[in-house]
Amino acid sequence: MSEHSERTTGTPGPLDGAGRSTEVFIAHRNLLFTVAYEMLGSAADAEDVLQETWLRWSGIDLDGVREERAYLVRIVTRQALDRLRALGRRKESYVGPWLPEPLLTSPDVAEDVELADSVSMAMLLVLETLQPIERAVFVLREVFDLDYDEIAEAVGKSPSAVRQTAYRARAHVAARRPRGGGSPAEHRAALQAFQRAVETGELQSLLDILAPDVVALSDGGGIKHALLRPVVGADRVARLLAVGWWKRDAKRSAELVQINGGPGLLVRVDGEIDGVVAVRVDNGHVTGAYHVRNPEKLSRIDRQTVVSR
Repeated sequence: MSEHSERTTGTPGPLDGAGRSTEVFIAHRNLLFTVAYEMLGSAADAEDVLQETWLRWSGIDLDGVREERAYLVRIVTRQALDRLRALGRRKESYVGPWLPEPLLTSPDVAEDVELADSVSMAMLLVLETLQPIERAVFVLREVFDLDYDEIAEAVGKSPSAVRQTAYRARAHVAARRPRGGGSPAEHRAALQAFQRAVETGELQSLLDILAPDVVALSDGGGIKHALLRPVVGADRVARLLAVGWWKRDAKRSAELVQINGGPGLLVRVDGEIDGVVAVRVDNGHVTGAYHVRNPEKLSRIDRQTVVSR
């Protein structure tokens, strides 16, 4: 066969090094994003970490890589750890309370109970209370089920040290993670009632659906009005939801959406997106409302973000 015919047959040949690197990276991209996001609580920073990961991955000779997934997770973990330490310094000067960046997720995420729990706003706030290495170890072990040797390579510790860190992190999270309950039907009914109450501002309707110890938090980033500290208790949260977050007489609507693998409301005021409320429902009552109003954290809320394990 002539050289010309070889070029024009259209039969694909083996991928070159760059093509193979790209193919492997794309195949694992959603997993890598999820690892970075769970470690950072910020989609924007997770995307930056993915870019840094790609730059390092694209320069590697894949013939020397035994397990591509593990190698990529190792790179993204190290980059995320560096970014997490920098984020800690940034959060110290953040104006007002800090909440994770909300993600609009597809309904199938909620079907993977462990994944949905791991990316929930409530869990991400618990992970914020861990040290960076503890957070990395917990995420890689409990969510992505990496073995201790793989995690040790990713975080630069010995396997025995990683086991001890995993034990401490697991105990820390277990003592603080929200405990849910109730049937899907109860959850749907509670969320629909909460939606109607938020839209109408009816105080009694809110009191009926809020748990006695409900907690509300909000994040405006110094750009939008937000709570300076958590608000606790059905009466206080109901009054806040009825009048406190919006302009008086403003026309508001609340669309039911999936936020971080769980129920949430996309809130519009006078037709414009004003914020997102991630909602935690336990035994038919709302126990947590996480309201993000900072516009810088809402840039992705108009499209679904894929997360995976």
